[in-house]
Amino acid sequence: METPDPRSTADFPRTPDPGPRTPDSVKVVAHVSDIHFGRLSTEYIVSAMIEDIEAHNPALVVVSGDLTQRARASQFRAAAEMIGRITAPVMVVPGNHDIPAWYSPWTRLFDPTGRYAHYITAELEPTFEMEGLAVAGINTAHGMTIKGGRIREEHASFLRGFFHQAAPGAFKILVLHHHLVKMERLGIHDVVRSARSAIDVIGEEEVDLVLCGHLHISSVQSFAVHGGRHHMVVASAGTATSSRGRGKDRRENLYNIVRISRGHFVVEERGMSWEGGKFEFVREHPFSRD
Repeated sequence: METPDPRSTADFPRTPDPGPRTPDSVKVVAHVSDIHFGRLSTEYIVSAMIEDIEAHNPALVVVSGDLTQRARASQFRAAAEMIGRITAPVMVVPGNHDIPAWYSPWTRLFDPTGRYAHYITAELEPTFEMEGLAVAGINTAHGMTIKGGRIREEHASFLRGFFHQAAPGAFKILVLHHHLVKMERLGIHDVVRSARSAIDVIGEEEVDLVLCGHLHISSVQSFAVHGGRHHMVVASAGTATSSRGRGKDRRENLYNIVRISRGHFVVEERGMSWEGGKFEFVREHPFSRD
């Protein structure tokens, strides 16, 4: 498989909010990542994020990993309480911080997602379907890695089967914690092991959007795959609520709102305003579904 070809990228400054624009025909998906209970930036930021998400009336809320800082029971309980406050359906996948650290090697190697399964969900490859929307998640966090991730052989079969049976015209989203491709705004960084197997499926099954996190820098970029016959958009969310922002977003808390219509979709980045005490519009990235 050829290396994915980036077709568009930008490091935009904050731009004026274009205002409300979500008619009934538009489906909304909220994408948050890297919550990191145990390292929150403020006491009230989780409530501010939930309030902002609820105002957009999403059909689905996606959490792409790292709910906790150290996979402790108290942190998972806080994450479960947060999820319970969201009225929309919530899809969650684990991140590398959601498995025990190496100071507990037996648990990390032989039961890495046990605590996550107990407090959050035992479903490590979740799916969500509604009219016009098909979403699948995979667990790329494993005990044998340090902080990187890995895609298992069975993940490709699972994704191919799920997306192949999706209704014609459905908007297809893949959710994982780690990165499938190198993104320019993130600088030098690793990608998940065996990424090519997932990228092949994305091209063959025409998956529209990949939602991930991990590096705490918000970036949205389009890539040509499948010999240039398909474009996938990757939205890597910043840290929604923690004090662990990095690089250009080291003082930022950001999450994404995705608006999907018949012919196009928009990924909107929303950031915490410390002056206003709430999340607000930062910038948006429009894409054609053609």
